[in-house]
Amino acid sequence: MHIFFSGIGGTAIGPLALIAKQAGFTVSGSDKQNSQYIEYLKKQGVTSIHIGQDAAGIAKVHGRMPIDWYVYSSAVAIENPDAPELVFCREQHIKSSKRDELLNYILGETGLKLLAVAGTHGKTTTTAMVVWLFKQLGVPISYSVGAKMSFGDMGQYDKKSQYFVYECDEFDRNFLAFTPYISSITGVTWDHHEIFPIREDYQQAFVEFISQSKHTILWQEDADYLNLTSGIHGDERLHIEQTDNHHINDIILLGLFNRLDAWLAICMVQKVTGTPVQQLVDIVNKFPGLQRRMERIAPNLYSDYAHTPEKIRGAMSAALEQAELAGQKLVVVYEPLTNRRQHYMKDQYQNVFDGASTVYWVPSYLAREDPGQPVLTPAELITYLSNPRIGVASNLDKTLLEEIKQHLADGDMVVAMAGGGGGSLDEWLRKQFRQNK
Repeated sequence: MHIFFSGIGGTAIGPLALIAKQAGFTVSGSDKQNSQYIEYLKKQGVTSIHIGQDAAGIAKVHGRMPIDWYVYSSAVAIENPDAPELVFCREQHIKSSKRDELLNYILGETGLKLLAVAGTHGKTTTTAMVVWLFKQLGVPISYSVGAKMSFGDMGQYDKKSQYFVYECDEFDRNFLAFTPYISSITGVTWDHHEIFPIREDYQQAFVEFISQSKHTILWQEDADYLNLTSGIHGDERLHIEQTDNHHINDIILLGLFNRLDAWLAICMVQKVTGTPVQQLVDIVNKFPGLQRRMERIAPNLYSDYAHTPEKIRGAMSAALEQAELAGQKLVVVYEPLTNRRQHYMKDQYQNVFDGASTVYWVPSYLAREDPGQPVLTPAELITYLSNPRIGVASNLDKTLLEEIKQHLADGDMVVAMAGGGGGSLDEWLRKQFRQNK
């Protein structure tokens, strides 16, 4: 079967393309721009990738080998329901679906049990930790993770595995397509407002996802937020964890939120494998991290994917602990993800950057925007900080680059926080410091 992936450079579609290739399917795809993820896929053998999502490009691929299934990211249809590729596939009667249908097909064909990690924040790190634990235990595992890892591909299919670990995101209600064997909820706070117009819609989606799961592991505060008690779904179905569990004190990873994510990963793997908790703690304490989660890209310069208040607090927690140990000042360079999200979260910034000496705030990374909303500038958004004096309205330009270099020369720790993909602050920094090595 020939599967064509549209938006193949995305952190959800890309791993699925790898999995499909490893499972024996012929894989090709397209994206609107080149990126580090696409270069990564090419190195993994997914070489038939067209830059530009037009009818001519997909027609050329279809002419070489007929496409049996067209899988597209949610963003493709949301941005334009009559996108050229979608129209081409309709005209050619090519099966088309979002990624959830293909993954469910693979799960059904292989008999793999789904271990799903969901939540507003922390799900990528937690998913990677679950994979790390399985791999270190020597247990065969298939999985999809939305970030590059040093200990495996972003996506992997192992025919010897019994379980599939999946970063199961709520955007476009994707996670409601699945019926997990075990689900883990890493934290819930209202997000993706264009899909869930009111907070109650978002909460109800998580309640529905939990009801579809055979077992669910979550924190007490999230159970309270969702108005859940163990009695609702049965004591054997809902496993509510407490953040004061004494085992968490044995986890030595930097950052409180990393330690909490690690505990959820341990709970999931322990339930499946029966491995003693202390053995799993010892393994997770050696977790090497993953790309764009406090990833070092140059001496004292780090990149993190933080782009919501909770993610920012998580990144700040780890960064401040590290900076304190090294006796450094912490400097943040921040690029908000989407202008649309800023209109909902601007009042929540307040003290999220407390502890940073300076925050260089660059324009928002734009994607899937509402044209009716005015674009909020860095200067405007900085005013929502409890201490706006630490904010500096900036741009991705030579001036900012020189400021960063000076901070690094002074021995400061600089953390870039950006959730965007191609052309984002993250890619800009990597290019600048690759050129200046």
